[in-house]
Amino acid sequence: MTKVSFVVFFMVYAEYLNWEVPDFHLDVCEFLEDYGSLGLLMMPRGHGKSTFLDIYNAWRLSDNPDHLLLHQGATDPDAYKVSRGTEQVLERHPLCQIFKIKKERGETQKWWVTGSTDVRHGSIHARGILSNVTGARANEIQNDDVEVPSNIGTPEAREKLRYRLSEQTHILIPGGQKLFVGTPHTHDSLYTHIQKLGAKTLILKMFQNEARFEKCAEATAYFQPVNIFSGIGVHAKYLKPDEDYKYVKQGKAYKIIFLQEHGLIDVYGEALWPQRFTPSIMEERRKECRTLNEWDSQYQLHAKPVGEVRLDPDKIVAYNCEPVIKTANRQMMMMLGDRRIVSASCRVDPSSGKTKSDISAVALILQDDVGVKYWHTSQALKGSISEHDDKGKIIGGQVWQLCDLIEKYKLTRVTVETNGIGGFFPTVLKNCLKVRKLRCGVTEVHSTGQKNKRILGAFEGPLNSGVLWAHISVLEDENGDDSVEAKQMRMFNAAITDQEDDYIDALAGAVDDEPVRIGKTHNPIDYGKQQTWRENSGVYEATLEFDH
Repeated sequence: MTKVSFVVFFMVYAEYLNWEVPDFHLDVCEFLEDYGSLGLLMMPRGHGKSTFLDIYNAWRLSDNPDHLLLHQGATDPDAYKVSRGTEQVLERHPLCQIFKIKKERGETQKWWVTGSTDVRHGSIHARGILSNVTGARANEIQNDDVEVPSNIGTPEAREKLRYRLSEQTHILIPGGQKLFVGTPHTHDSLYTHIQKLGAKTLILKMFQNEARFEKCAEATAYFQPVNIFSGIGVHAKYLKPDEDYKYVKQGKAYKIIFLQEHGLIDVYGEALWPQRFTPSIMEERRKECRTLNEWDSQYQLHAKPVGEVRLDPDKIVAYNCEPVIKTANRQMMMMLGDRRIVSASCRVDPSSGKTKSDISAVALILQDDVGVKYWHTSQALKGSISEHDDKGKIIGGQVWQLCDLIEKYKLTRVTVETNGIGGFFPTVLKNCLKVRKLRCGVTEVHSTGQKNKRILGAFEGPLNSGVLWAHISVLEDENGDDSVEAKQMRMFNAAITDQEDDYIDALAGAVDDEPVRIGKTHNPIDYGKQQTWRENSGVYEATLEFDH
């Protein structure tokens, strides 16, 4: 048995192979040696995550041959790579040769090292995250890049991944360890959840300091700019100092002056591994990234999907005020801040009749006189459609919750999507309105056509033109994280027909119900005289005489 620290074990192997070891590799060694019961290691692509696991596993097994490792990758072949890599380290590492620690028997999927006394569970058991490992046991479970686009692309795939990860709880021997290693591939990332569970975390971005600017000839950064890029994909370019930009220090800030205006600028500090990732290599990798999200997730480790977000909630303007209904000059009006609200649309998408939904989604859109739409309320109606007392009178349920909303905002019309339940919900709602003595029209709508096209058609125009605003409670939860509505927007995939979209489907209906306003022009416009190139036959006078 080696009985040396992992840092020493790693450095001996690195010297044996004549590696140049950057400083951050020592930080990774110290983290892996003592990450506790739950650890999260995030490193950019190309910085040696899997190589570290090869050496780390060999160190673990050479230190304790009875240590049981379950290594899970995205697929079986991915997991086998680390299995073979660990075997190679055991064969080549000088300390393993001295102490005669090597693979004794087994195949790539499961094998045992010298000194192992467990005859059922291998020293290394390598399987894909979706493979069946129910009968396995382990002192340590490693999840190496288990979050990939193929297993998070649909709700069913995400649910299956979560189930497999939860199954590990029963596989892990009490007192064992669980390690997650990888890069994020979605906004609602697995790794964000692991952090919230209190995992000991080491996150190493390609650039620790970063700032992004759009359509600028000048920019101000609060760190020394070392690496600057413009654009993404085939149009990406690594900007060189003096040739493409200059900067001067102004107190604690750095003013950057570009010699020409750029549509998108990313300013970074020193690279994590500048000896390997030179400017030319970084420019090449940036050109190969199809989207900014891909670059941000795989190199800057931001929780973003690799592809573009079709419905980006970051484009929505957030506000934090409530509408006020008041009377002036004998006229009732609704004011939202200093904006006068002139119309409102409320769309209800009932859950009854749906196989994969347990809430009825309600979206309330307010619109001012210049055409800005305010997504003020997004609400889930839960429970039974209606609750009755002993005499059959409605006293609660989803329709009662909806009537609370109608009464609060003095709504005069509600639209109910009747797909799946026919006229049942609207009929009960009308009855509840009578019980509550509320005057409000109920419009029944049966949606036809493809739902994803309907959502995109309603959403993209207001979203991309900047006229869609939303209350802060719609966009964020109580912890300041993305709300369910924002997550549904980010995860929306137009190519998938079955996905979680209750809230945004209701919003799309409310947006469709609202007329398009372009504001009012109070002052007459004096149009200048304009020449016309079209032929003009002129104006002639003619006298007609009629005989009686």
